[in-house]
Amino acid sequence: MLRIHFTAADLARTRLRTTMGPLVETAFACGLLGRGVSAPYSRWRKQVGERLPRRPTPPPPHGTAYEVESLLRQALRLGDGGAGAGGAADGGTDGGTDGGTGAGADGRRGEAEAAGGLLEAWRVAVAPYWEHLLGYLEAECEARGRIVMAGGVEQLLTTLHPRTAWRPSVLEVPGGPEQDVRLAGRGLVLTPSVFLNHRPGQLIDAWEPGGQVVLVFAAPPHALGGAGLWQEPDGSAQSLGALVGQTRAAALRALRATCTTSQLADRLGISAAGASQHAAVLRQTGLITTRRVRNTVLHSVTPLGRALLDGGPVRPRQPGEAHRGPAHPRSERLLAS
Repeated sequence: MLRIHFTAADLARTRLRTTMGPLVETAFACGLLGRGVSAPYSRWRKQVGERLPRRPTPPPPHGTAYEVESLLRQALRLGDGGAGAGGAADGGTDGGTDGGTGAGADGRRGEAEAAGGLLEAWRVAVAPYWEHLLGYLEAECEARGRIVMAGGVEQLLTTLHPRTAWRPSVLEVPGGPEQDVRLAGRGLVLTPSVFLNHRPGQLIDAWEPGGQVVLVFAAPPHALGGAGLWQEPDGSAQSLGALVGQTRAAALRALRATCTTSQLADRLGISAAGASQHAAVLRQTGLITTRRVRNTVLHSVTPLGRALLDGGPVRPRQPGEAHRGPAHPRSERLLAS
C-alpha cells in the first residue's frame, strides 16, 4: 500500500499532465504483452502479436510486476532521447568503470540489450497508435480538469481510480509495497496511462531536490469507447516517423491544434527544452510556423506540414508567388538529422 501525504501547499500545487511520454507508456505496454488482457486491449494485443513474432524483452524471473518496474527504470533512464527520437541507448551505468571487463561490462551490455528491447517494443506496440493515444490521454485530462473546476483537487483525488482512497490529507494507492511518501510542499503531478494495468497507480519520485513527485494512474479504455485507439495502422505514421523521427512526427501531429512550447512538451511527455529543439527543426524545415503573442510563443502546422501529415499533394507555387519556405537541400538535411 502506497500512502501519499499532502499538506495544504501540496493540494495547491497538484496538477495534471497529459503523459509521462512514449517510453513510460511502452514500459507499461510490455507488461500486457506477456499475459491475458481484458476486452479493451484484445484488438491491440492481436495486432501487435502479428507484427512481433517474439517478445521484445526477456521473460521476468519473478512475475510481471518485476518486469514492469525494471522496464520503467530503463524508460526513465533513457529519457527524452529514447523512443521518440529514435536514438539508441549507450548502456551506461551510474557507477564507476572497470575498464570494460568483468561484471560492469556485462551490466552495460545487459542494459543496452534491455534498452534495445524497449525501443523495439515502442516502434511495434505503441508508435503506430501514438496519435490516438495522445488524443485519448488529453481527453482524460480534460475530463479530470472539469472535476477540479467543479469540486476542487480533493474531489479529483476522491475519484482518481475505483481502487484508490482519499482520506483527507492521505491518498492510499493499493498494489505496491508498503510505502509512505510525504510531499512536504512539493506538490503532485497526476498523469493518466492507457497501458498501466497491474496496479491502480505507479509512483515516480522526483530525482532533483525539491522536484515534484509524479503519480501515474491507470486510465484504461472502455471496451466500446476505446475501439478507435486500435485502428489498423496504414503505414503512414511509421513512414513519417522514419522521415523526421518519431518525436518530431508526434510533435507535428500534436501541433494540428496550435499550442505553446510547454503545452507541446506536456502532450509529448518530454522536457520543455526538448520540445523547443524539435519545434526549431520543424520550423526550419517549413513544417510549422511560430509566432509570438505578447509573452506567449505559439506553434502551428503549415500547409506543407498538413500535406505531409495527410499524405496529400503540396499546392504548387503560383507564378509570381514569393518563396517563403526553406530551400529543399536545407530541408532534407534537417529532416535527416
